[in-house]
Amino acid sequence: MGYIMDLRAFVGHRPLIQVGSSVIVEDGQGQILLQLRTDNHQWSFSAAGSMEPGESPEDTARRELLEETGLAAHSLELYGVYAGPQEHHIYPNGDEVYNVEFAYACRDWSGALACQAGEVEELRFFALDQLPDTLSQQTGRRLAEWRRYKGILE
Repeated sequence: MGYIMDLRAFVGHRPLIQVGSSVIVEDGQGQILLQLRTDNHQWSFSAAGSMEPGESPEDTARRELLEETGLAAHSLELYGVYAGPQEHHIYPNGDEVYNVEFAYACRDWSGALACQAGEVEELRFFALDQLPDTLSQQTGRRLAEWRRYKGILE
């Protein structure tokens, strides 16, 4: 089932501190991969998810990327760690979390795109000036931070 789901069986929807990783995948043309999520029908990171016991943040990023997109990360670049009130989130099912997120960029990857059943509706690369209107708030914030990190003016 997974560590967070096991905890949810005991605590219900009450707030949890949830540690995880996210990945922004970039292709050779500077486009970024986004996923259309099945739970809220918004576009989000290439991959993101919670850490399992014994995992490092980088291991979590690699596992989530492979599970959600079918892509294997050959290298990851940590560009930020985020926590605090702005990382509070209530999922559509009522589960409440305060995220601690390790954010990675990945430009060196291989594999064929494959949507994770039940979690990802669609995977698509987007040019930075043509992002979808239904981008999640958290992803929008993180992309702005990633652009600053890369020195891309908005």
